[in-house]
Amino acid sequence: MSKLNIHACPLCGGNHLKYTMTCVDHYASGEHFDLLRCEDCGFQFTQDFPLETEIGRYYETPDYISHSDTKKGVINSLYHLVRKRMLNRKARLILHLLGKKTGSLLDIGTGTGYFSHTMKEKGWDVTAIEKSPQARTFAKEHFNLNVYDESKLKDLPDKSFDTITLWHVMEHLEHLNETWELLYKLLDDNGILVVAVPNCTSYDAEKYQEYWAAYDVPRHLWHFTPSTIQTFGAKHNFILAAQHPMPFDAFYVSMLSEKYKKSALPFIKGMYVGTIAWFHALAKKERSSSMIYVFRKKK
Repeated sequence: MSKLNIHACPLCGGNHLKYTMTCVDHYASGEHFDLLRCEDCGFQFTQDFPLETEIGRYYETPDYISHSDTKKGVINSLYHLVRKRMLNRKARLILHLLGKKTGSLLDIGTGTGYFSHTMKEKGWDVTAIEKSPQARTFAKEHFNLNVYDESKLKDLPDKSFDTITLWHVMEHLEHLNETWELLYKLLDDNGILVVAVPNCTSYDAEKYQEYWAAYDVPRHLWHFTPSTIQTFGAKHNFILAAQHPMPFDAFYVSMLSEKYKKSALPFIKGMYVGTIAWFHALAKKERSSSMIYVFRKKK
């Protein structure tokens, strides 16, 4: 299998890379993957991950909820319960930030299509992109939503979207700097870019260490902090306009983490840790399990 061995930091170009921990792929393969951190800028990433031409098999599991929409088990049932509330929160956030009720939206990595469908129902002109054929089929059958594969991105005109969203997608994309360049090209000069990613300096990340479910190797290639993602934006001529916590994620992630540790009563223990993480995020939002970052183009 072809793997990408990184010798220079994708963020700062430095070559002072230090091993931090080894994580297990609990979802699909049981394989081990090392995480490295750049000692110059602090950016952390998965080393020797499969190239995008070969990584598909690590998503091919009925338990991968972003593609299969599974309701199997208590943890995934809770995910579905929370999602409806979060979809409305995401929509309200965009309407508030953009300052208008409708517009043109590019949703990259739409998964099974719930968010794109929500925005379409609100009158938005939505272009949805998803790599997984299984997820695209689900979106079509359940929402009558036409979802394109990633090849569509190269055909889109410059500055054609008021809003671009990547909900837990940036951490999956192999060509990270090229993606930021494309986002700048496609976003209207007065538009907003909304990126949600896990936060590896959160309370739950520090508690669970290599068992933290949001490391999700090798599907998650990059592991962001509030500082490193802001630096990525600045590198590609974006400014960070706002950041918002996603405290509900701590419950889901903590329950999965307890499951990976083979704990007794993972649901109860995960709820307990998630509650502590919730209070940490209330005190300091940068400690939230996941964060929403809103970027605008530099003028």
